[in-house]
Amino acid sequence: MSRLDTPTQTTLAEHTTLRLGGPARAFVVTETTEDLLAAVRSVEGPVLLLGGGSNLVVGDDGFPGTVVKIATSGWRVDGDEVEVAAGQNWDEFVAATVEAGFGGLECLSGIPGSVGATPIQNVGAYGCEVADLLTSIQCYDRRTGEVRTMTADELGFGYRTSVLKGESWGIVLSVRFALRADGLSAPIRYAELARTLGVEQGARVPAAQAREAVLKLRQGKGMVLDASDHDTWSAGSFFTNPIVAEIPPALRGVEMPRYPADGGVKLSAAWLIDRAGFSKGYAGPGGRVSLSTKHTLALTNRGGASTADLLALAREVRDGVHDRFGVTLRPEPLLINCAL
Repeated sequence: MSRLDTPTQTTLAEHTTLRLGGPARAFVVTETTEDLLAAVRSVEGPVLLLGGGSNLVVGDDGFPGTVVKIATSGWRVDGDEVEVAAGQNWDEFVAATVEAGFGGLECLSGIPGSVGATPIQNVGAYGCEVADLLTSIQCYDRRTGEVRTMTADELGFGYRTSVLKGESWGIVLSVRFALRADGLSAPIRYAELARTLGVEQGARVPAAQAREAVLKLRQGKGMVLDASDHDTWSAGSFFTNPIVAEIPPALRGVEMPRYPADGGVKLSAAWLIDRAGFSKGYAGPGGRVSLSTKHTLALTNRGGASTADLLALAREVRDGVHDRFGVTLRPEPLLINCAL
């Protein structure tokens, strides 16, 4: 079943975790895969697919086309694999897998948004990525008009990216994950999480125990949605951790977090932002936006903000880090009808 709303009824601010974004020309809610396919096939002009709205920055002018809200839900267990509808709330799904005695996804607990968005940018946290467990997706290819299966290899996963990111041809309909039937977590790779759990890196613990620890860490950083907490009025981490081919001159000999990565060395965006003079709570125009008071990577709406306010702060931070260290930060969320 699908539902059509007019622009006067719907602004994107109502459907994004930043609570920012202007009106849509038209807004369609689809609750079944069949309705989703019918909507996408019938719409003329620009189309924006919307899940949980947790990874979008939408311009103040809104979107000059049709927004298709993917509100499909549910999952089906098939042995040690599970197939999940694209519109399913991600953390509800993760919680259900842990409660059912499966392990593997627990380190991705507390992440807002929908399942269908996770393979697009290879969502990751606390040493785990979607690519670690995803086996395939069902995808509608707008170029051919066909529904097809894409394997993990075909998705070309990289750090916070896939072949689907930034493209409009592929629409995720469902996702399949291979889970651990023993109820234990994936090996704990992230040092902060290992310390919280009191185990060595590489250890495995009950999935429920790892999920509880991850939620506690995320809550402490304002990364679990709470309508009463403006630190969670964000798109999560606004900048990705930059990967550099070599350490810039300004950072040579400096003790700082760094990690091996394909193509070079991954640096900590949070460390760079803080050392460039942008501390937690650093405010932008009129105090309507600021860095989170709990974590420098999140840019937050303090109430009454505009997307222009948010982008002005993002530019200030990006340019300040580049001027100080010679490193360019790049946004993690998708920018819709706006630019940084």
